[in-house]
Amino acid sequence: MNEVIIDGDSLTISDVVNVSRNFYTVKLSERSKENIGASRKVVESMVDSGKIEYGITTGFGKFSDVVISKDETKKLQRNLIMSHACGVGDPFDEEVVRAIMLLRINALAKGFSGIRLSTLQTLIDMLNKGVHPVIPQKGSLGASGDLAPLAHMVLVMIGEGEAFYKGERMSGQQAMDKAGIKIVELVEKEGLALINGTQVMTALASLAVYDSLNIKKAADIVSAMTFEALRGIITAFDDRINMLRPYKGQAEVAENIRKLTAGSELITKQGDIRVQDAYSLRCIPQVHGASRDAVNYVKSVVDIEINSAVDNPLIFAREGEVISGGNFHGQPIALAMDFLGIALSEYADISERRIERLVNFQLNDLPPFLTEHGGLNSGFMIAQYSAASMVSENKVLSHPASVDSIPSSANQEDHVSMGTTAARKAREILKNVQRVLAIEMLAACQALEFRKEGKRGAGVDEVYRLVRSIIPPLKEDRIMYKDINKCIELIASGKVVSVAQGAVGAIK
Repeated sequence: MNEVIIDGDSLTISDVVNVSRNFYTVKLSERSKENIGASRKVVESMVDSGKIEYGITTGFGKFSDVVISKDETKKLQRNLIMSHACGVGDPFDEEVVRAIMLLRINALAKGFSGIRLSTLQTLIDMLNKGVHPVIPQKGSLGASGDLAPLAHMVLVMIGEGEAFYKGERMSGQQAMDKAGIKIVELVEKEGLALINGTQVMTALASLAVYDSLNIKKAADIVSAMTFEALRGIITAFDDRINMLRPYKGQAEVAENIRKLTAGSELITKQGDIRVQDAYSLRCIPQVHGASRDAVNYVKSVVDIEINSAVDNPLIFAREGEVISGGNFHGQPIALAMDFLGIALSEYADISERRIERLVNFQLNDLPPFLTEHGGLNSGFMIAQYSAASMVSENKVLSHPASVDSIPSSANQEDHVSMGTTAARKAREILKNVQRVLAIEMLAACQALEFRKEGKRGAGVDEVYRLVRSIIPPLKEDRIMYKDINKCIELIASGKVVSVAQGAVGAIK
């Protein structure tokens, strides 16, 4: 059964992908239901006793010193959602919205937020039935969490805002009615529990990390194709070199290249036709390996964040206490996403240099721009331009967002993470990397057309055949963006990795 059991502690990035992209349904564990009920009782006792607690019987942010009477607490929560729904820009993709909803459900399922089980079930029903709130991409400072975008999610829960349902954009009330889901009236703490957290940046991060795990393998595969096309020197990938500089990523990349090119009659050894390769070939293990290690680090951060309680205040049912803290601050994700963006950019950076070595006849023994009749035909001339433009764009996008902070809420919230901006940038960088690698793969296949002197390595040959099954060799100029888009899909879908692994076994 395609269902994920939510308990607040064991969600994986693969679960996030299955729910957001493959439409798995979700269900609360029995333990989560008990924990949710226990924390709710604490909130209700606080309200009944008239005790002053932040966000329950007080205002928010700089208004934390304003005490709210018991008969106004429901209005307080509704006002919170409506006033905070200040997002702007294009809405997030459906898969991102689904990931946001799932991660908020998982955080609340831990049982430290004081929300009612029935309110959380409403959000679960929306996810399972495909009611996807329209959530604008811009407006979050990343502390106190992702307030503005999450408020747009909650608007639909209370019958406001907009949502997509079965492919149609409509009012939140209409979407809920069509799906047969009752809207909720938020009570004490619930509005704050639903919007105070890092789920938007973490949703983006989860999907970006998942795609990056594919990219780190695809980049090795594509580079191996270019390596063969340029008759690279495999001696530089000797494992004895890696043992003297024992970074895990470097050793894995070198092993992948050796495995993909095993049996090739195109690759060379030191001194066969030249003594050394250029860095973009010789240093593939060092460059790819460093990015690979960075991706693995970022994954470790996201693994923690997706199973954390990140709202404020937190309810500790066993002790009967409510404690205000700062788990909503997105700094861990902000730094990780800036790091991911930089690490991914390097995959495209070195890829574009390999593309240049493929198309520039002054750097190889291939026809200029990989076309037999240059002059009449431009071949891959402008494909390299396109790759260069995206590499340049990535340099701009790689400027860290996390080093910036703008005080808000009358200086009560005087340091913010900009984590959602960092995550959005990293996701765009990732898309550019997929595009650049696609151009390199297409160019490498074309270069291999001119290498008739020997057989290809098993891994390289299988990917070459995959590309050629849908894209013929370039005999004369044609509209090339269509070919590039096909290669992007092969990389983004994971087919390139799958086919290569089918030929040579597991790619690390």
